[in-house]
Amino acid sequence: MDFISLVPQFGGLLWTLLAFVVALSVIVAIHEYGHYIVGRWTGIEAEVFSLGFGPVLFTRMDRRGTRWQIAALPLGGYVKFKGDANAASGTDPEKLSRMNEEEKRHTMAGAPLWARSLTVAAGPAFNFALSILIFTGVFMLRGAPVEPLTVGEIRELPVAGALQEGDEILAIAGTPPPAFDTPEGFQSFADNVPREALIDFRVRRDGSDMVVEGPYPYPPVVTQVIPRSAAFETGLRAGDVVTAVEGEPIVAFEELREVVESSDGAELSLTVWRAGETMEMTLAPKRMDEPQPDGGFITHWRIGIVGGLAFEPATEIVGPVEAFTSGVAQTATIIQGSLSGLWHMITGAISTCNLSGPVGIAETSGAMAAQGATSFIWFIAVLSTAVGLLNLFPIPVLDGGHLVFYAYEAVAGRPPSDQALQVLMGAGLVLILGLMAFALTNDIFCP
Repeated sequence: MDFISLVPQFGGLLWTLLAFVVALSVIVAIHEYGHYIVGRWTGIEAEVFSLGFGPVLFTRMDRRGTRWQIAALPLGGYVKFKGDANAASGTDPEKLSRMNEEEKRHTMAGAPLWARSLTVAAGPAFNFALSILIFTGVFMLRGAPVEPLTVGEIRELPVAGALQEGDEILAIAGTPPPAFDTPEGFQSFADNVPREALIDFRVRRDGSDMVVEGPYPYPPVVTQVIPRSAAFETGLRAGDVVTAVEGEPIVAFEELREVVESSDGAELSLTVWRAGETMEMTLAPKRMDEPQPDGGFITHWRIGIVGGLAFEPATEIVGPVEAFTSGVAQTATIIQGSLSGLWHMITGAISTCNLSGPVGIAETSGAMAAQGATSFIWFIAVLSTAVGLLNLFPIPVLDGGHLVFYAYEAVAGRPPSDQALQVLMGAGLVLILGLMAFALTNDIFCP
């Protein structure tokens, strides 16, 4: 066996695992901290705050009597409150029997219903808050495109032009570009631009209007590669430019899209320009179920790349209020898309292969980390939203299940019996384990 040949794969595996552990640890820490801090605010005392399970690697006791620890298996975490029997927040009757009423008030079992409800709901709420905070920061960092459209950084393309950074685009091939907040107008505008390698741009430069040649504004350039896609598996990278498909030259991203969508999954040969060098690649598009604005899904053949303009548009700073609003909207969009996707999988409208398990999430973590810090942080925000949403499902052992029990207690005036709780918690655990096994099967067998 050639062990040297295994070094790149081993290094890639370590990178993937490291990215996965970092992403999961951040999300779990925020989730559990939500439980801990709201519990503390409502008078419920925590005995243990653990990041990870298994053998303890590091521990520290704080002045409130809470033991903070990091354990060897970084696959989750927990807060063990006073009076709990275990990490799953099961009640310890023996401990409670030795407490007076004042001491019981500081346990989960003895706290008022409102305090328990807030403490349990805080975990998912903190996940959503993390997502909103990250999205807000990214939107502020990226900024918003300047109006009118202004040339920022010019991408490296096989066809050079005379555009310069700072040029205000007044017209492309005689047609003024639409505003950025009208995506439909942009699509119509792109459809009317001649598909030629070089076209005329009317620009304002240093206060003077002039006409210069520039590259087709929507070239087949790769700005992002989707993890686990055909392009990712083939080795396409951000910055690559597809110059031909099946030997036919192309100048527009739309030409590439048209060929891919009509391929019916057949292998395609691509000619790719990368930093001055030309190479040949072969890949087979994959079926993708894509969410639509109306909540439905449509299936297309995709290779898994995102395009962009021939240049980065110049941007301006976005205010915190606008960025926050966009962050909330982005989080809401992920929640709506996740619920819609789950419903469509249950009804059979889309493939259950859209559900990824730990292997798929780990691969995506590594791929996003490899594409840069911003992409990886964005992924953490998306995953945090998904974790928060999952924990709100009304399944026993999840936060949502506990909230259902509390709702029953509020209506009936008493909690469910211990026997009923044991049966329901067992059923919930079986359901979660079955879902995890199903998702893992998807990771292994889905294309």
